[in-house]
Amino acid sequence: MEKTTFKTNIKCANCVATVTPYLNKAVGEANWQVDTLTPDKLLTVEGASVEQVQEALREAGYKAEPV
Repeated sequence: MEKTTFKTNIKCANCVATVTPYLNKAVGEANWQVDTLTPDKLLTVEGASVEQVQEALREAGYKAEPV
């Protein structure tokens, strides 16, 4: 499956906890991960469209731009 990486405004573990139910519903529990230690707070998603990911994060109150 194809992986897509996004620059996000997910900053910490609490942010990850907030977006978890939205991303799990949109793309599946095992299909995403966020690296909050990188300056761009990179989200990697497997097998989902850019629009699916952006909409899920918008619903959670966050942003994502593909890199």
